[in-house]
Amino acid sequence: MARVIRVHETGGPQVLKIDDVEVGAPGPGEVRIKVLAVGLNRSEAMYRAGRYPTKPQLPTLIGYEGVGVVEAVGSGVSEYKEGDRVCVLPMIQQGQYGIWAEQAIVPARILLPAPDFLSDAEAASIWMQYMTAFAIIEVADVGINDGVIVRAASSSVGIAAIQLANWAGAVSIAATRTHAKAEALLGQGAAHVVATEEEDLVERVMDITGGEGAYVAFDPVGGPYVDTLAQALRPRGILFIYGGLSESPTPYPHWPMAFKGCSMRGWVASEIWNHPHRFDKAKERIVAGLRGGQLKPVIAREFSGLESLVDANAYLESNQQIGKVVVTF
Repeated sequence: MARVIRVHETGGPQVLKIDDVEVGAPGPGEVRIKVLAVGLNRSEAMYRAGRYPTKPQLPTLIGYEGVGVVEAVGSGVSEYKEGDRVCVLPMIQQGQYGIWAEQAIVPARILLPAPDFLSDAEAASIWMQYMTAFAIIEVADVGINDGVIVRAASSSVGIAAIQLANWAGAVSIAATRTHAKAEALLGQGAAHVVATEEEDLVERVMDITGGEGAYVAFDPVGGPYVDTLAQALRPRGILFIYGGLSESPTPYPHWPMAFKGCSMRGWVASEIWNHPHRFDKAKERIVAGLRGGQLKPVIAREFSGLESLVDANAYLESNQQIGKVVVTF
């Protein structure tokens, strides 16, 4: 028997319950891992609360990003063996598997060898954030002096986008609601910080870019504010929407887009990892950046123990963090 987090009813962090579960042996194409650490994501919080596009079938397992050690392999698995330290990538629908647990079974296809130069906490926090933020590299191909607006910049994906933009020679513009996190974001490498509830974003971006506007706006929030982001773009700029944290309808900002020939593009990380040639290229570049120091996972706070997942989720949803929230076991 192993202790496993399951959700029996949707709601706040308090609905996370520890059950004793017989995890069993892995099936064909699967492995069983001893979980070492998990990285928390907003999508998991929305799923737990019943506000995610995929509705949970209760009771449900939860958690789909982390790091562990292989304990057993199922038939047909040749690339991993007992004792391998592996990263679990969130390449599955939520609830299919769940790694908020002492032991978990996962498909071998969603594993990668954990970089040996990263701690468990760091290895648990890299793939969702960098694969998501990689849109600004793979799709937009940002380069020298391109302005990149990063909304919700203090999130793990936001910081990943800042790092990737800086590595490419672009000008990272961190958009955050107030100045409370401004100093911390500058410390994380943001070239500029704009407090969107206290300043005029369009005016600031035009000032930063010499009146040209930003090439990219990278937004996980959506909602009516996309019109403001569109106004801050340069001609033929790209507005990425990779989340719906506002939980409000996201309008198409027709006139600012039309007059400047800009595009508004949806994005999720699976667009990369569902295509092997794109996945391999992105994976190699991300690992190279991690090894070279251009990319550095930022841990906002590290919690310890399965029981701490309730508090860790509450902290994630408090919006206090700068970077990734991680729980180590």
